[in-house]
Amino acid sequence: MSYLKEKLDEADRSAVIDDTVKLIDDEVASKGGLSGKVLKAGYKAVKKLKNGRMIEKAVDHLLDEFTGALATLHDEYREQDAIKGFDKYLSKNDRSASDALLAITDARVDSAENKIVAKTYKTLRGSAEKHVKDALPGVGRLIDKYVD
Repeated sequence: MSYLKEKLDEADRSAVIDDTVKLIDDEVASKGGLSGKVLKAGYKAVKKLKNGRMIEKAVDHLLDEFTGALATLHDEYREQDAIKGFDKYLSKNDRSASDALLAITDARVDSAENKIVAKTYKTLRGSAEKHVKDALPGVGRLIDKYVD
């Protein structure tokens, strides 16, 4: 078991989920322009599903896979001394981090039962890499909060 998974397993899962949902909410809210409006509309539609708990359920469902996807990067971060803060390390390694995370959601959407979720994801997928890269510092700070 990776150090990251071990530490996140020790944390209060509901608190990790709540903090992750807040991070997602904040990232979506920060988007501007036409693409931001499209993203916000899609997010709003998805957020209404499952009695308003769709995002929480999705985070809970994907948390372990996302943890696994970032575990190697986290191990590499812990082994080096040059960069302080996992947020900065993820920013420096944004391509590999975003690729690892998006590979999970890409695979999941192909088997999604909820067609609204699948359609929304496919509509927004073209800009997803940029949005994930933008969110990586927040992801790193969230991980540091529970792991360090």
